[in-house]
Amino acid sequence: MAEFSFPKESRLLTAADYKVVFDNSQYKVSCRHFLMLATLSQHQTKRLGMVLAKKNIGKAAQRNRIKRQIRETFRHTNAQFPSLDVVVLARRDAAKLSKAQLSKFLNGLWVDLENKWVVKK
Repeated sequence: MAEFSFPKESRLLTAADYKVVFDNSQYKVSCRHFLMLATLSQHQTKRLGMVLAKKNIGKAAQRNRIKRQIRETFRHTNAQFPSLDVVVLARRDAAKLSKAQLSKFLNGLWVDLENKWVVKK
């Protein structure tokens, strides 16, 4: 179980961490419900940050459910990224998706991000 944990080293923690990704995003993938921005990092591991605005997803329970699903797919992704910093932004209709649909969209975006990384590499 420890191999699928989400330690502090795997998170974007500060506003400066997020700013680097927003200002210098080298990889972008999106679908109707999510946008992923990523940039290479100097850290040893890939790191994840999430932006789920109350304006787009009104209820806290819905935002928390989506965050759990994003973290879950991030932990289970088999992508062999080097040290990427990734920010996932949720769009307006993401709260209407079921757990299976969320997983499908997010896993597809991780695959797309890996493909973009391989092509640019």
